[in-house]
Amino acid sequence: MVNRIVIAAPASGHGKTTVATGLLAAFARRGVRVAPFKVGPDYIDPGYHALAAGRPGRNLDPVMVGEHLVGPLFAHGSAGADLAIVEGVMGLYDGRTGAGETGSTAQVAGLLDAPVIMVVDAAAQGRSIAALVHGFRSFGNVRMAGVILNRVGSDRHEQILRDACEEVGTPVLGALRRADAVAAPSRHLGLVPAAERRAEALASVDALATLIAASIDLDAVAAVARSAAPFTADPWSPAAEDPVPGSPVVAVAGGPAFTFSYAETTELLTGAGATVVPFDPLHDESLPAGTRAIVVGGGFPEVHAAALSANAALRAEVAGFTGVVAAECAGLLWLCRTLDGQPMCGVLDAEAVMTPTLTLGYRDAVALSDSPLAPAGTRVTGHEFHRTTVHPRSGLLLSPAGGAAWAWRGADPEGFATGSVHASYLHLHWAGTPSLARNLVAAAAR
Repeated sequence: MVNRIVIAAPASGHGKTTVATGLLAAFARRGVRVAPFKVGPDYIDPGYHALAAGRPGRNLDPVMVGEHLVGPLFAHGSAGADLAIVEGVMGLYDGRTGAGETGSTAQVAGLLDAPVIMVVDAAAQGRSIAALVHGFRSFGNVRMAGVILNRVGSDRHEQILRDACEEVGTPVLGALRRADAVAAPSRHLGLVPAAERRAEALASVDALATLIAASIDLDAVAAVARSAAPFTADPWSPAAEDPVPGSPVVAVAGGPAFTFSYAETTELLTGAGATVVPFDPLHDESLPAGTRAIVVGGGFPEVHAAALSANAALRAEVAGFTGVVAAECAGLLWLCRTLDGQPMCGVLDAEAVMTPTLTLGYRDAVALSDSPLAPAGTRVTGHEFHRTTVHPRSGLLLSPAGGAAWAWRGADPEGFATGSVHASYLHLHWAGTPSLARNLVAAAAR
């Protein structure tokens, strides 16, 4: 299996994305074929990884797909690569709330038998960093192979930190000072996606490659990656056993407003027999020719509400569309009558508005109604991540015959499900339930 490392941190905000993206870009500049991965349900970081690596950024999420698929998905995504770099999520041992190590960076490192390099924000630390590093190294079963220091203040500060890490036998592989040239802007759900600032993002990634190459011992990092124990897994395959005949056209939304999607979604649709055609709801005034189904993932329609609303021709076509529609989170908002008062497609008799409250977390859900994605009773694990709300919350509240998409413990039924539409806040990783793609393509063909 490919040489591999996991980039972790004591907590969010220590600089994992900066280091992981920079390492990908620096090694790629050297001619190394790099494969990028992100632990957990994050969509934004993989966009920057993809710019740096020149291949899709992929997610490894044992909660959403099951731990048995982490190895196969890694093998699929790293095929043909020389080096795989896996960026962790939150702190090294942080996973699903109340579920111990499940979903954590430490769990994924263990499933891949990969060495861990810890990024530590040392801005306000001195010798105490030794206690922090020693504690993280001894708490679990990960193999911590080194530390990268971030936000170091001076040469003297760096020497103090290096001496402290040497006391506990942990090598320092590099040290970064603050660098405004590589900062990425943030807003209400994290970093601004690379697709919304492509030129600036490319410049940032290029600057990161230069910074990382000057600040981190790349040869030492490569040696750590080569030290990973032998490990093999049969690569995951998106091909369905019985693909749908006829190659129905499935239009998949993209562009700056809809950037939240997993690479495996389109691979599964293609494997199920669909002809997948991308479209941009911000700029395309009509659906791709012959469209039989529309798939709209997550993103930031609230940021682009005015432009989406101004595309009246596409909104009218979607409103009158008689094929199959599957939407999640941002896609749900686009299908509503309005979003923050701006007219949307009107497929759903519902209104969407921004709220100050963040809704976040994994959900173990069951389908309440038959839909193009799944029959009633289907069980999935998904993830919510939004600062909006939809009124009404589900199709059950529209009429006695209305259908809700999902139910989970501790919440009212959510989403909208009919024979031709499935729209919900729940983000799903379709590799965990590949029947979703086969069901949608079959419905499109019908």
